[in-house]
Amino acid sequence: MTRMTTADDYTWLDERHASLMEAYCVTLVQAIAPDQLLHELGAETDIRGVQGVNGLGTPAYDAWDEHGGDPLFVGVAAVGDWSLMVEHNGYIGVTDAAMLPVSRGRTVVSHFRNINAVDHFYWFEDGETRLHFEPLFPYSRDGSHADQLLAEMRESGFDLSEGEDRSYELHTEAAFALAHRLTGVHLTPELFASLEFTGALIPLP
Repeated sequence: MTRMTTADDYTWLDERHASLMEAYCVTLVQAIAPDQLLHELGAETDIRGVQGVNGLGTPAYDAWDEHGGDPLFVGVAAVGDWSLMVEHNGYIGVTDAAMLPVSRGRTVVSHFRNINAVDHFYWFEDGETRLHFEPLFPYSRDGSHADQLLAEMRESGFDLSEGEDRSYELHTEAAFALAHRLTGVHLTPELFASLEFTGALIPLP
C-alpha cells in the first residue's frame, strides 16, 4: 500500500513555489479531461503548452491586471484520470457555483489561500459539498460529511483542538496532504515542473 503523505512532505512548496503559495488555488477533478473541464467551466480563450506550474504565474497576474479578477486565468493538466487545475491568485476551484455542477457524477477536491491567509478546503461530490473548512481553523467544519475525515485530517497534520495553544504550523501543507488522501493523486516537485498545462480565462459564474 502506498503511504499517504503528511504536511511534512510538502515543505518543498514554500521552497520552490513561494509566489504561488502566497495566493493559490489547487483543484483535482476526477474522470474528466482538461479540455472537457475547461468547457464545463465556460472557458473563453485558451493558451496551449504552458510548461510547469511556475509558467502559469505571469499570465495569471497579467489577466488580473487586464480584467480586474473576472475572468480569472487557470491552468489545467491531466494527471492520470484526474485533471489538475492550478490558479495563481485565483479562486474558481473554491467557488460553489462553478464547481458544484462540475462535481455531478464525480469527485472534486480543492483548496485555496490568499495573500491575507484566508483559506478554504472543499470536498465536492455528486453535486453536493461533503466537507468545507478553513485550514487555519479545522475544528470548525460544515458539509454533508463534515466529520467523516477526522482521522485523515489529523494524520495529514491538522490540529483539530480549539485551545489557544493549538498548532497552526504547516496548515497549508496539510491541505495538500489531505487532498492526496481523498484523491490518491500525489503532487510532487517533479510533477509541478514537468506538467504541460492548457491555460484559459474562466468567467466567474
